Amino acid sequence: MPPFREALTALAGLTVSGITHNYDVDSVPDSLARPQLPALLVLPLELNDEPATKQRGKGFEAIAFSSGGRTVTYTVTHLLLVAPTETGRGLRSHLPKLIDLIDAYFTALSADVTLGGKLLEPARVHVEPGSYPYGGITYHGVAFRHTWILQV
Repeated sequence: MPPFREALTALAGLTVSGITHNYDVDSVPDSLARPQLPALLVLPLELNDEPATKQRGKGFEAIAFSSGGRTVTYTVTHLLLVAPTETGRGLRSHLPKLIDLIDAYFTALSADVTLGGKLLEPARVHVEPGSYPYGGITYHGVAFRHTWILQV
């Protein structure tokens, strides 16, 4: 399996306490039903309805020496969707759960920061809480923006 695909699959396999579903790129649904929440979606590409705030990958980079390793830098979003924005009493009603899930996410990731050795360096992750449209519905959630370095 190619290194990028392996890393994506390892990310989807991250076991986060309190998460109902963690979808790999092969199983990302077009929309979500309430029983599927909270859900994590592995999104290696920018979707049309996702905010265009994430960094772009740097692509292929070679070390200055011809015999050096070749690396690729990828930016991947692991999108956590907790609840539709129309439910509850707004963000405040979902904030405690959201905070607990962020803590659980980093507890799970800290146990394997290189995703089983798929990454050359520990994942760098930017946390972006907010409202995210997905499948025609806007959700309270968090975008975990991973920056990975893989050897090719």
